Amino acid sequence: MPTPPRSRYAAVVTSAFVGAGVVALGAASNLPDAKTVNPDVLSALDKAQVSTDALQSRAGDATRASRSESRDTAAKANTKLNDEQAAAEVYLLPLDDYQFTSAFGVRFGKLHAGIDLAAPDGTPYKSIHAGTVTAAGYNGGYGYSITVQQDDGTEVIYAHSRRLLVKKGDVVKAGQVIGEVGNTGYSYGTHLHLEIHVDGKPVDAITFLKPHGVDIQLQMESLYAGLAAAEAAS
Repeated sequence: MPTPPRSRYAAVVTSAFVGAGVVALGAASNLPDAKTVNPDVLSALDKAQVSTDALQSRAGDATRASRSESRDTAAKANTKLNDEQAAAEVYLLPLDDYQFTSAFGVRFGKLHAGIDLAAPDGTPYKSIHAGTVTAAGYNGGYGYSITVQQDDGTEVIYAHSRRLLVKKGDVVKAGQVIGEVGNTGYSYGTHLHLEIHVDGKPVDAITFLKPHGVDIQLQMESLYAGLAAAEAAS
């Protein structure tokens, strides 16, 4: 037979001692003085009760410890989930340092659909948001460029690169280095051309990013910048 759990074992032991006590009491009733109870029987009953209480106390402690561990595990899982969610939603600056040189709007009679951020040749630039690379290569006037599509369909184009560090199909995180500033394509001086399309149409990157906690002109990022950078590096 398998060994019964502690609680059942305690019950069996207790029942055995109680039974012995009852038998002893019954036998004692046949003696001349039925009021006299064997002290050994009373002692055995007391010891059985103490053993039962001790086993139940240990079982309760184990249950409480198990519940505490479960709560700690759940809390850690929720924290990790919240961190990952924040990293997935955050927007960041594409460069650590730059000079804002050209805005969104009509230029030379044509729409300049992005903004230009001047930086030294070879300066690494980062993805401003998580997404999937849908294009990476030479693209006419854009020179070497990268297009990253976000989950909601928004597309971000990084143009005039000297070097591309990702390829089509790659999944990138906000803050991940994806290329280097260059002067390829239709470009005047080394700079990063940042262009954002919503529903297939170009929008002003400055006004688009401000509600997401990124100010291009003041070079300020959201509060989750450090978290996203850590996620991108991991």
